[in-house]
Amino acid sequence: MLKVIVCGATGYTGVEIIKLLLKHPEVKIAGMSAKIDKPVKMSDEFPELKGIFDEVVEDKSIQDLLKIDADLVFLALPHTVSMEFAPHFLKKGMKVIDLSADFRLDDLSVYEKSYKHKHSFKEYIGTAVYGLPELYKDKIKKTKLLANPGCFPTASILSLAPLMDKIGQAISDVIIDAKTGVTGAGRKAALAFHFSELSDNMWAYKVGAHQHAPEINQELSKAAKKNITALFVPHLSPMKRGILATVYVSMNKKNDFACADIIKWYKAFYKNAPFVRIYEEGTLPKISGVLNSNFCDIGIAKAGEKIVIISCIDNLLKGAAGQAVQNMNIMCGFKEEAGLL
Repeated sequence: MLKVIVCGATGYTGVEIIKLLLKHPEVKIAGMSAKIDKPVKMSDEFPELKGIFDEVVEDKSIQDLLKIDADLVFLALPHTVSMEFAPHFLKKGMKVIDLSADFRLDDLSVYEKSYKHKHSFKEYIGTAVYGLPELYKDKIKKTKLLANPGCFPTASILSLAPLMDKIGQAISDVIIDAKTGVTGAGRKAALAFHFSELSDNMWAYKVGAHQHAPEINQELSKAAKKNITALFVPHLSPMKRGILATVYVSMNKKNDFACADIIKWYKAFYKNAPFVRIYEEGTLPKISGVLNSNFCDIGIAKAGEKIVIISCIDNLLKGAAGQAVQNMNIMCGFKEEAGLL
């Protein structure tokens, strides 16, 4: 039985990890912590866990966490905080799945510019495996430090990876228009997230300056084998969870590819990806089709010579907790779908 610790257990992502692990046949939750004022029963904080998981969570120091007998730790912590925890667990010989951005970027200067924070453990930059199973499964099997992708990057990269792999050299322009539910901002109070501000409303933010853009560009450039700089425009929408990304791709030469051919490329690329579903021509995914699941649904269309890709994920599952458990399964030799279907 794999023994795990969950740090950040009372955040939206942390509690989703807890729920998934409780259903997992090979895992025991050995410990948890959260940045909270006083100890609280998880079932008091999250009533859906009443009678299922009544354990008490409290704010534990790193040293207290290191005393727990465990094999793997999930760091569902804010960006710039995870970096202070991960090295201690690694030195103890534990596997680390970090859900922040602290180890996702290969270039230290890009990280520090994007997150406006000096990295405390520079020696770990570039050593983590980027945890997108559909692209890096073989590397994930061998790693001790897993950088779980962001929610926007997951939807965006999965939308584009087959195209970049097949015709990357012919792509001239990429625009990613993405809508997210409010849980993507985390479980914190802010005026913009009040019901009266968000209901019947929607807005774009951080246009051309979102911290996830370098992560998206890094992975698309690897897939295309050339530099890709996508225009990424996120929007906050009046829903709790889910992401819908609409991606527009232009070519640097005449685009004679039929939509049916592109769909065939995608199906072949993702033939061994149990959580990616490719839609048939003429049909497109909806957020309702992926909520509370670890699936990424992808549909493809053509508009003149532009290729249009629509992808949907649940930002808290395939965009965070579900993908983290999927990565744990791969790292630990379990069935990839364990606890997720």
